[in-house]
Amino acid sequence: MATLFNPPLTAFSASNKLHFPSPISARKGEFFVVRSDARMNHLLSRGAQKSRTQKLLTNAVATKADSSTSSQTGHELLLFEALREGLEEEMERDPRVCVMGEDVGHYGGSYKVTKGLAPKFGDLRVLDTPIAENAFTGMGIGAAMTGLRPIVEGMNMGFLLLAFNQISNNCGMLHYTSGGQFKIPIVIRGPGGVGRQLGAEHSQRLESYFQSIPGIQMVACSTPYNAKGLMKAAIRSENPVILFEHVLLYNLKERIPDEEYVLSLEEAEMVRPGEHVTILTYSRMRYHVMQAAKTLVNKGYDPEVIDIRSLKPFDLYTIGNSVKKTHRVLIVEECMRTGGIGASLTASITENFNDYLDAPIICLSSQDVPTPYAGTLEEWTVVQPAQIVAAVEQLCQ
Repeated sequence: MATLFNPPLTAFSASNKLHFPSPISARKGEFFVVRSDARMNHLLSRGAQKSRTQKLLTNAVATKADSSTSSQTGHELLLFEALREGLEEEMERDPRVCVMGEDVGHYGGSYKVTKGLAPKFGDLRVLDTPIAENAFTGMGIGAAMTGLRPIVEGMNMGFLLLAFNQISNNCGMLHYTSGGQFKIPIVIRGPGGVGRQLGAEHSQRLESYFQSIPGIQMVACSTPYNAKGLMKAAIRSENPVILFEHVLLYNLKERIPDEEYVLSLEEAEMVRPGEHVTILTYSRMRYHVMQAAKTLVNKGYDPEVIDIRSLKPFDLYTIGNSVKKTHRVLIVEECMRTGGIGASLTASITENFNDYLDAPIICLSSQDVPTPYAGTLEEWTVVQPAQIVAAVEQLCQ
């Protein structure tokens, strides 16, 4: 069972209107926990206060069957630890794999994804770079051209805008412009998304920026299990891959298998089978959707939830089969509405499966504004569970 610390402090009222309470400061000895089915618990040090937390829980079960990878076997890891484990296994397996970026070496990365790798593999394979994203991204692309398999970490995805020329004109196109003489097996990864009052420049979602670049694949992890599996798959790919990680999911905990596994870079994940509506989502919004699913089940709806994971290309096989079954589609994303992943996904579904739709596609996206610093305003800019519930009710009328 996955566990996420520091969830959004948002609750439903009886009328399903979303309230944005003033920032809550937990007392010493208290903390919040969100599990993979989006149940929220406020664990208190005083047993007498426990009853206060029950109001945050619903009675419905969001999933028909446990589709998670949790089991009695395996080992528990936080998401950032799962990324590190996948990276470490690939570095042990293939001496061509190397890491470069700001503070990735002896500091262990800004979110500790590369912690402990520099002492083990040396400074040449875990390379600390200057604060110059265009320079070390270009260096990584050059290294990939010579046969290495570099992983370039952007300390924050917003910083990679400084390397946009290298990613678009070089990384995505050199295989074509060289007539196939060069392959670019590079992984570009790092944290992004709306965090906890990180401000506009540190809350960037760059999926929409990179999706139009030819020659690049994009995936987004949402659980420790798929984080490790996608990391290993991206490193082994002959194509350049951008791996999107969400800053608020690094402390998500899950039990993953002890044995080696590698996921496909082009497959979606069926999170919850259902009959009434297809909800397509990815990254952090997966947990907002699952929180909304609990309320929807209480209301008598049976939503099918799919984590698309592959942002480019889309897994239209899985998506199409779901649309043919439910005939209704809701897209929930944290990306911007204008030109976002949801807009591209809407176009793809309309082009391929329009005859199966009984209602127009609804897309819930972030507002087209710079992310505010104020916590309450920050929450207003991204999709909240109550909006998902209302959208499903509208679709199923």
